[in-house]
Amino acid sequence: MRIKFVALLALSLPIAAIAADNSPIGRWKTLDDETGKVMTIAEVYTAQNGKLAAKVVEAVDPAAAICSKCDGAQKGKSTVGMPILWNLKPISGGWGDGEGFKPSQGMKFKAKSIKLVDGGNKLEVTGCKFVFCKTATWVRVR
Repeated sequence: MRIKFVALLALSLPIAAIAADNSPIGRWKTLDDETGKVMTIAEVYTAQNGKLAAKVVEAVDPAAAICSKCDGAQKGKSTVGMPILWNLKPISGGWGDGEGFKPSQGMKFKAKSIKLVDGGNKLEVTGCKFVFCKTATWVRVR
Protein backbone atom coordinates (compact mmCIF):
# COMPACT_ATOMS: atom_id res chain seq x y z
CA MET A 1 0.00 0.00 0.00
CA ARG A 2 2.78 2.43 0.92
CA ILE A 3 4.64 1.69 -2.34
CA LYS A 4 1.52 2.46 -4.38
CA PHE A 5 1.06 5.76 -2.53
CA VAL A 6 4.70 6.78 -3.08
CA ALA A 7 4.49 5.80 -6.77
CA LEU A 8 1.29 7.79 -7.21
CA LEU A 9 2.84 10.79 -5.47
CA ALA A 10 5.95 10.59 -7.65
CA LEU A 11 3.82 10.46 -10.80
CA SER A 12 1.75 13.45 -9.75
CA LEU A 13 4.73 15.78 -9.19
CA PRO A 14 5.50 16.33 -12.90
CA ILE A 15 1.82 16.97 -13.55
CA ALA A 16 1.76 19.61 -10.78
CA ALA A 17 4.84 21.26 -12.29
CA ILE A 18 3.20 21.37 -15.72
CA ALA A 19 0.00 22.80 -14.25
CA ALA A 20 1.98 25.51 -12.46
CA ASP A 21 3.52 26.55 -15.79
CA ASN A 22 0.01 27.11 -17.20
CA SER A 23 -0.62 29.88 -14.70
CA PRO A 24 1.06 33.28 -14.46
CA ILE A 25 0.92 33.07 -10.67
CA GLY A 26 4.43 33.19 -9.29
CA ARG A 27 7.55 35.33 -9.42
CA TRP A 28 8.81 37.04 -12.57
CA LYS A 29 11.88 39.06 -13.56
CA THR A 30 10.90 42.35 -15.17
CA LEU A 31 13.35 43.62 -17.76
CA ASP A 32 14.44 47.09 -18.84
CA ASP A 33 12.89 47.92 -22.23
CA GLU A 34 16.15 49.14 -23.74
CA THR A 35 18.93 47.08 -22.13
CA GLY A 36 17.14 43.84 -21.26
CA LYS A 37 18.68 44.11 -17.77
CA VAL A 38 16.66 42.68 -14.84
CA MET A 39 15.05 45.56 -12.98
CA THR A 40 12.73 43.97 -10.43
CA ILE A 41 11.15 40.74 -9.29
CA ALA A 42 7.37 40.94 -9.53
CA GLU A 43 4.89 38.53 -7.99
CA VAL A 44 1.66 37.69 -9.81
CA TYR A 45 -1.06 36.54 -7.42
CA THR A 46 -4.82 36.18 -7.04
CA ALA A 47 -6.18 39.31 -5.36
CA GLN A 48 -9.03 39.38 -2.83
CA ASN A 49 -11.49 40.22 -5.61
CA GLY A 50 -10.55 36.95 -7.39
CA LYS A 51 -8.76 38.72 -10.25
CA LEU A 52 -5.03 38.57 -10.97
CA ALA A 53 -2.68 41.27 -9.76
CA ALA A 54 1.07 41.83 -9.55
CA LYS A 55 3.35 43.81 -7.27
CA VAL A 56 7.06 44.45 -7.00
CA VAL A 57 8.62 42.21 -4.35
CA GLU A 58 12.31 42.99 -4.96
CA ALA A 59 14.26 45.76 -6.67
CA VAL A 60 17.22 44.00 -8.32
CA ASP A 61 18.59 47.17 -9.95
CA PRO A 62 19.15 50.02 -7.47
CA ALA A 63 17.70 52.43 -10.07
CA ALA A 64 14.39 50.55 -9.78
CA ALA A 65 14.22 50.74 -5.98
CA ILE A 66 12.72 54.23 -5.72
CA CYS A 67 9.82 55.65 -7.73
CA SER A 68 11.58 58.86 -8.73
CA LYS A 69 9.27 59.57 -11.71
CA CYS A 70 6.07 59.04 -9.75
CA ASP A 71 3.67 61.83 -8.88
CA GLY A 72 1.87 62.59 -5.64
CA ALA A 73 2.15 60.32 -2.62
CA GLN A 74 4.22 57.71 -4.50
CA LYS A 75 7.01 60.12 -5.48
CA GLY A 76 10.28 59.06 -3.90
CA LYS A 77 8.73 55.95 -2.30
CA SER A 78 10.12 52.43 -2.47
CA THR A 79 8.83 50.38 -5.38
CA VAL A 80 8.87 47.22 -3.25
CA GLY A 81 5.26 46.36 -2.46
CA MET A 82 3.99 48.71 -5.19
CA PRO A 83 1.12 47.31 -7.28
CA ILE A 84 2.01 47.15 -10.98
CA LEU A 85 -0.94 45.16 -12.38
CA TRP A 86 -4.47 44.74 -11.03
CA ASN A 87 -8.01 43.71 -11.97
CA LEU A 88 -6.85 41.23 -14.63
CA LYS A 89 -9.59 38.82 -15.64
CA PRO A 90 -9.56 35.76 -17.89
CA ILE A 91 -9.76 36.62 -21.60
CA SER A 92 -9.17 34.57 -24.71
CA GLY A 93 -5.59 33.27 -24.63
CA GLY A 94 -4.70 34.65 -21.19
CA TRP A 95 -5.75 37.46 -18.87
CA GLY A 96 -6.38 41.15 -19.41
CA ASP A 97 -8.76 44.10 -19.34
CA GLY A 98 -7.06 45.36 -16.19
CA GLU A 99 -4.91 48.28 -15.11
CA GLY A 100 -1.18 48.71 -14.73
CA PHE A 101 1.50 51.04 -13.47
CA LYS A 102 5.10 51.36 -14.66
CA PRO A 103 7.15 52.83 -11.79
CA SER A 104 10.21 53.54 -13.97
CA GLN A 105 8.10 56.03 -15.94
CA GLY A 106 5.55 56.94 -13.25
CA MET A 107 2.84 56.01 -15.74
CA LYS A 108 -0.52 54.27 -15.49
CA PHE A 109 -1.71 52.20 -18.44
CA LYS A 110 -4.46 49.87 -19.58
CA ALA A 111 -3.29 46.26 -19.08
CA LYS A 112 -4.67 44.91 -22.35
CA SER A 113 -3.36 41.36 -21.97
CA ILE A 114 -0.90 39.08 -20.27
CA LYS A 115 -0.20 35.70 -21.76
CA LEU A 116 2.21 32.87 -21.13
CA VAL A 117 4.69 32.02 -23.88
CA ASP A 118 7.74 29.77 -24.25
CA GLY A 119 6.13 26.89 -22.37
CA GLY A 120 5.20 29.10 -19.41
CA ASN A 121 8.74 30.43 -18.96
CA LYS A 122 7.88 33.92 -20.18
CA LEU A 123 4.98 36.28 -19.71
CA GLU A 124 4.07 38.83 -22.37
CA VAL A 125 2.54 41.90 -20.76
CA THR A 126 0.83 44.22 -23.23
CA GLY A 127 -0.08 47.66 -21.99
CA CYS A 128 -1.69 50.57 -23.81
CA LYS A 129 -1.73 54.31 -23.28
CA PHE A 130 -4.30 55.95 -25.54
CA VAL A 131 -3.95 54.04 -28.85
CA PHE A 132 -0.26 53.18 -28.38
CA CYS A 133 0.50 49.67 -27.11
CA LYS A 134 3.76 48.05 -26.06
CA THR A 135 4.57 44.49 -25.01
CA ALA A 136 7.11 43.73 -22.29
CA THR A 137 8.42 40.22 -21.66
CA TRP A 138 8.87 38.97 -18.11
CA VAL A 139 10.92 35.85 -17.33
CA ARG A 140 9.78 33.29 -14.76
CA VAL A 141 11.97 33.02 -11.66
CA ARG A 142 12.96 29.38 -11.12
